[in-house]
Amino acid sequence: MRRPKITFIGAGSTVFMKNIIGDVLHRPAFKDAIIALMDIDAERLAESAIVAGKLVRALDARATIETYGDRRASLAGADFVVVAFQIGGYEPCTVTDFEIPKRFGLRQTIADTLGVGGIMRGLRTVPQLWAICADMVEVCPEAILLQYVNPMAINTWAITEKFPQIRQVGLCHSVQHTAEELARDLDIPVAELRYRTAGINHMAFYLKFERRMPDGSFRDLYPDLLDGYRAGRIPKPSSWNPRCPNTVRYEMFARLGYFVTESSEHFAEYTPWFIKNGREDLIETYGIPLDEYPKRCIEQIAQWKEQSKDLTGDGTIAVKPSHEYASSIMNAVWAGEPAVIYGNLRNDGCITSLPDSCAVEVPCLVDANGIQPTHVGALPVQLTALIRTNINVQELTVKALMTENRQHIYHAAMMDPHTAAELDLDQIWSLVDQLTDAHGAWLPDWARA
Repeated sequence: MRRPKITFIGAGSTVFMKNIIGDVLHRPAFKDAIIALMDIDAERLAESAIVAGKLVRALDARATIETYGDRRASLAGADFVVVAFQIGGYEPCTVTDFEIPKRFGLRQTIADTLGVGGIMRGLRTVPQLWAICADMVEVCPEAILLQYVNPMAINTWAITEKFPQIRQVGLCHSVQHTAEELARDLDIPVAELRYRTAGINHMAFYLKFERRMPDGSFRDLYPDLLDGYRAGRIPKPSSWNPRCPNTVRYEMFARLGYFVTESSEHFAEYTPWFIKNGREDLIETYGIPLDEYPKRCIEQIAQWKEQSKDLTGDGTIAVKPSHEYASSIMNAVWAGEPAVIYGNLRNDGCITSLPDSCAVEVPCLVDANGIQPTHVGALPVQLTALIRTNINVQELTVKALMTENRQHIYHAAMMDPHTAAELDLDQIWSLVDQLTDAHGAWLPDWARA
């Protein structure tokens, strides 16, 4: 039987690579897989190769680890392609995406999905994803692309527009991570939850959120969440980052009637209500962690310097299952064992209240036939209205990329809810000009003034 081949583009993201490859090698069907690691950073690639080799030995697998600096060569004959990279890195591009908007009084928290930071990241990232797709069409046309890159919705939308023949899905862990947080807030086991979510990446909502009872019935947990929030018992302090309380999401839940799947620090900058100049009371009340992503990047860089000694040293490596969907997808397709995941794909009628062309995040059945999104129908009208404000920005960014029309970059920025709430039109135009000028060669030629 032919050995499966998994290509990892951006393998220098060593910790993420370790999680995915560790999950994969736990699966019997992939014990003898060919794992091709590709990165443009030779030093990080070498470190990842050491870690991958340790995983093979720790899990008593027979997998082969190959390393590549050449993307096309790494993709040849691949069955699955995992992409995880950050074009432009923390420095210079992430720093630019934060520092220039701050000159205009526009403050951000994460800036990788929406807003002017998300737009710039999309302009930097999509051409690189398109280049991968072009190679895949030539050397592995049947492979499934699993992309873990932000801005997820913009990326997924742009891929389906230019390379509709590519079998692809955008993957995120916000659905399963949020379920764990809510279970912790309610002091119940996460295994007792049943839920169904739908929307767009980072703005999907739990349409059902229930608990399986001892008699086999299910009880709606939304009243418990709302009562706990109003009584001040929840949200509990964040289990993973004390700078990021969950207050924004609970407040929006109280207003909308549905809980969103992405964190409060993200959600605060997708809407116009929480980050405002001269309103430090809002920042304090809702615990908005301004400049959170740069702080996180600095911490992660420092942590990697310490982790790398352990991961690449002489000792053994600990292998724990992650919460990512990648290995479930690969196993379902390759071994024919069905799985259900939440994936980002072209809408095509899955959510009838959103445009067919946009990228939606919905439950998907995965089996030997591939990734099959499920029909959701219309979302509650208030959720549809809020999601559309984000889709407007995504659509205009994709349109700018597809048509190479620089004017649509301005249009995307002026339609962004947070940007529009803070800046006037002249400021938005000037901000876009300064950002595109500062990014320089990280952007396509047509995007620069």
